[in-house]
Amino acid sequence: MRTIAISDVTLRDSADRAELSLSFREKIEIAKLLDRLRVSAIELPMIRGGKADALLVKTIAGSVRESAVCVPAVLSEEGVYNAWEAVKEAVHPRLQIAVPMSAVQMEYVCHKKPPIILSMISILVAEAKKCCPDVEFVAEDATRASADFLRQAISAALEAGAGTVTVCDDAGVSLPDEFARFIAGLYEAVPALKDAVLGARCGGALGMAGACAASAALAGAAELKVSAVLPGLPGLEDAAQFLRLRGDDLGLRAGLRVTELQRAVQQIQWIAHSKRGKTTPFDTGIQLGADSGEFTLGPNDDAAAVARAVRSLGYDLNEEDSAKVFEEFGRIAANKGAIGAKELDAIVASAALQVPPTYRLVSYVINCGNVISATAHVRLEKNGETLSGICAGDGPVDASFLAIEQIVGHHFELDDFQIQAVTVGREAMGSTLVKLRSAGRLYSGKGISTDVLGASIRAYLNALNKIVYEEA
Repeated sequence: MRTIAISDVTLRDSADRAELSLSFREKIEIAKLLDRLRVSAIELPMIRGGKADALLVKTIAGSVRESAVCVPAVLSEEGVYNAWEAVKEAVHPRLQIAVPMSAVQMEYVCHKKPPIILSMISILVAEAKKCCPDVEFVAEDATRASADFLRQAISAALEAGAGTVTVCDDAGVSLPDEFARFIAGLYEAVPALKDAVLGARCGGALGMAGACAASAALAGAAELKVSAVLPGLPGLEDAAQFLRLRGDDLGLRAGLRVTELQRAVQQIQWIAHSKRGKTTPFDTGIQLGADSGEFTLGPNDDAAAVARAVRSLGYDLNEEDSAKVFEEFGRIAANKGAIGAKELDAIVASAALQVPPTYRLVSYVINCGNVISATAHVRLEKNGETLSGICAGDGPVDASFLAIEQIVGHHFELDDFQIQAVTVGREAMGSTLVKLRSAGRLYSGKGISTDVLGASIRAYLNALNKIVYEEA
């Protein structure tokens, strides 16, 4: 029985799809869902120099436990190093070197001649191997490449240390039997492939991506590139169904958790295709009940365990703030015992990055009801000047946050919003936690009041002041 690895490219390819604009948190949730399904690898977008790109990889690397986290490197030694720095904390890190093989793409994408491309493959794969034990070489547009050049490129990658070689039919015009012969021919042309993992990525210009992937597996391919939601690629559900229904007959199997497959894919599709307005900070594709990374810490957990839990929540704290969070954690855990994700979120909000307020709340007036649209008039003070914002929203909290955004003149991604009672009775105090994301980094703020709207506004301002302070 031969095991077929399933590598999901949803997050990697979504970066180039204008119709699939995912928020930072949505990308993390999709990665967690794929990890629960135990896909062999989760492929992430290339790090092109922005802090948000690197933080996304670091956050997902800290959240994924079962699957390999695969990051394509920019085609330079510095690009390899940057990709490794971002993914090295993953349980199963993988670096990917993707190079075009066809004459057209070499000339117009890389602006390099074939001999230079071969030298570049050897150098970059060798550099990646120095950093990471798991290196994948991707031969892009391989089906339109010269057979002799493709053989030389794959041989160079294997000699430099690549453990996985993936060939791509980016044009998507191969028929299933043609692609099967192509895969079989590679084993004949490059005997060393028998000691590596040969992967296949099939395009869907003819609507036969799934059939080509099945033919590739039958011809000896050991890894298939799929997507849970993106058209033009073999579907994750289709690949799993093929292996479930015909795997025993064909001597093939996959390590996917098929019992959770349909529900998880539905969640990913809901996240990816949920409608987003341009006005409300609450538009998000996160479903209630999605994996929230729940955990429990206790008084005996050390600073390293707490730091790992903080990173799993999406925070990127410096040493000073990490020490403050651990100190506050120890104080609360000594009295409370078990500390969960929500409690740790509140600890981070109250202990980390405490800064002098740039914006102070002066007043707020909220109008709402079942027959009128909610409106908010918020007045803030900055450097002695009173600033005012008036906005309508889908609800009173939504309108309040939009009014603050109007004053600040900037929209921040609202990563999370929580309200809970901290006392009982008619005069109960409400505690609100707001998590904002700016340039990929997560900032949390906490507000407490007998008025949940007031608590919400104060929590938002608390997080906003941290962003302003950091960026200044």
